[in-house]
Amino acid sequence: MRSAAVRAGWSRGLIELRQSFTNGPELFSHFLWPMLMLVALFFLRDRDFGSTGFLLGALALPSILGMNAAMGMVSMSQQLTADREDGTLLRAKATPNGMVGYLVGKVVSVAGGLLADLAILLIPGLLIVDGLALGSAGGWLTLLWVLLLGVVATLPLGAVLGSVFTTARAQGLIQLPVLGLIAISGIFYPITALPDWLAWIGQVGPIYWMGLGMRSALLPDSAVVVEVGESWRHLETAAVLGAWAVIGLAVAPVVLRRMARRESGSKVAERRDRALRRIA
Repeated sequence: MRSAAVRAGWSRGLIELRQSFTNGPELFSHFLWPMLMLVALFFLRDRDFGSTGFLLGALALPSILGMNAAMGMVSMSQQLTADREDGTLLRAKATPNGMVGYLVGKVVSVAGGLLADLAILLIPGLLIVDGLALGSAGGWLTLLWVLLLGVVATLPLGAVLGSVFTTARAQGLIQLPVLGLIAISGIFYPITALPDWLAWIGQVGPIYWMGLGMRSALLPDSAVVVEVGESWRHLETAAVLGAWAVIGLAVAPVVLRRMARRESGSKVAERRDRALRRIA
């Protein structure tokens, strides 16, 4: 029975992913953020980082790829909150093993959308930015394990955040702290240029480590001199992302079960009435 729910969730996720590229507003959102990042890379492409001789554009592109992958937790949170508000989650709860199928579907659709967004950013980014090292099989292998481990670390966190907020308006509050964390995670400028206390805070979250892992995969070995301790710190990257994955996978099922138990038709109707009053 559970395997049937997994298969149904897989099919649901593929359908949602396909619909996101055929629906006008969702298709626009797939291209908007990568295009904004490409504009930023265009202006950074010829700027040097201090006296190192490395271009900021080359340092920023892998970091932005890691940041975009980490932002999957925001996408997961937004979709969960929206489905909770319109009653989709309640209908999944009423179906045998429906929550299993629902979560599998969300993971498939969000992860698939992330991979597409990364390709939309990476392919033209390679034409804009010079100074990347793309010929190493080890580099692509590093990119793969960092991406997979990062997605496992961040998507459950997104499910937890989506369980906390009851409305899409309230869920929007998460954007501010996430943007703040991005600013101190060494995405657009190496974290070694920040004050030590800010650099320590930035290294607590997964965004910095996904950016670091992507830089280690796509930059030449000589670029390590701009990193903390002049090291790619692969073991630390795996340990931190692995810790976030364990925390998320342990907490998310508990939080989601409690949230599902609290859902009812009357609560969905109440949230819908509030939304209609705001529109009116």
